Amino acid sequence: MEPMTRNTAAVDHAGRPDGTVEAVASRSATQHRTPVRKHRKKQIGLVFVAPFALLFLLVYVIPILYAAYLSLFQQKLIGGNKFTGLANYTKLFQDAQFWDGVGRVFWFTLIQVPVMLILAMALALALDSKRLHGAKFMRVSIFLPYAVPAVVSTLMWGFMLGVKYGLFGSLNKALGTDLNPFGPGTTLISIGVMVTWAFTGFNMLIFYAVLKAVPRDLYEAAALDGANEFQVVRKIKLPALRSSLVIAVIFSIIGTFQIFNEPQILPSLVANSGITTNYTPNLYAYNLAFTGSQQGYAAALALVMAAITIAVAYAVQIRGLKNAFDH
Repeated sequence: MEPMTRNTAAVDHAGRPDGTVEAVASRSATQHRTPVRKHRKKQIGLVFVAPFALLFLLVYVIPILYAAYLSLFQQKLIGGNKFTGLANYTKLFQDAQFWDGVGRVFWFTLIQVPVMLILAMALALALDSKRLHGAKFMRVSIFLPYAVPAVVSTLMWGFMLGVKYGLFGSLNKALGTDLNPFGPGTTLISIGVMVTWAFTGFNMLIFYAVLKAVPRDLYEAAALDGANEFQVVRKIKLPALRSSLVIAVIFSIIGTFQIFNEPQILPSLVANSGITTNYTPNLYAYNLAFTGSQQGYAAALALVMAAITIAVAYAVQIRGLKNAFDH
């Protein structure tokens, strides 16, 4: 029995003709390397994700948690900063000034956003029609206001529409009129014009990009069927814009709920504008925090306003995407 065992071992170490030993060894090595490769790929993925995760944590998660922490405290004249639990939220829901600002922003959004998006859609359709001369120049010109900083834009419109100087000041002197775009009853309309001027180009570019992605075969088929330009717009182009319209509406709602620069800067440019410290929720929170030294109350207001914005945007998204998929 012993010589047979030695011969078998010798054959195995020398290698069998069918390569069985080598195949088993190769399979074992491959199985050993596979977990190592997966671990390395996971590490590489974490390295790429780490910068974004770190910034997201620093500029988004931590500030929200800190705001939630601040909202549980109130600054007292005697005793300083004291823990009050949900008292700030209870006070906020009973604050008429807060709800006045929310109502103003709500009506502003309800009117300004549809006007802006309809105008942006009309401009995108006009540019895509290829009937305009200088379409490239028009596209850049319409988008250019979006690149102007909000502060610069507000200063520009304030000087231009102010009754002491600028366009309306000159018109009032020439015609003997008393037009005031920044009067108490017209300031919100003027802010709507400023916001529409600034963001129409951005939304136009979104719609125009979607229209450029529509297959040209559809237009050729419509032409063969005898469809006119209006029918092409109604049957092909407008349905193609449904999903992008939902995104544009959500972005616009979020943006209008955050109005701050215009009402914060305009009172220093125009008199008797009707802009109060609580004209918009963001302006109210700013004045509470930096003028009234009520950081806890301002934090509660900011969190509640964020929750309202998220709820409205989510409702619009669900409804809009449902309609888009249904069609």
